[in-house]
Amino acid sequence: MMKFNSRTLLNRITIDPGIFGGKPIIRGMRISVEMILEQLAQGVAIDEILEDYPDLEYDDVLACFAYAHSVISNEILEEIEMI
Repeated sequence: MMKFNSRTLLNRITIDPGIFGGKPIIRGMRISVEMILEQLAQGVAIDEILEDYPDLEYDDVLACFAYAHSVISNEILEEIEMI
């Protein structure tokens, strides 16, 4: 697995006002960062999430962690693409 920095990972997160009311989503898909983080918090393994969502990639899950970190550390999220 390649090591990515947070900025690279955050490029996987987009915001589209037409999808889920503008909540952060992964690569323009109808998979929200919130939903992935909720599943992880409930103890769902990353491998299970990837099985349930075949278009999702491991680095997409890492991007959710990077997004959460950026939000709680009050960093500016300039890297998030607004569609």
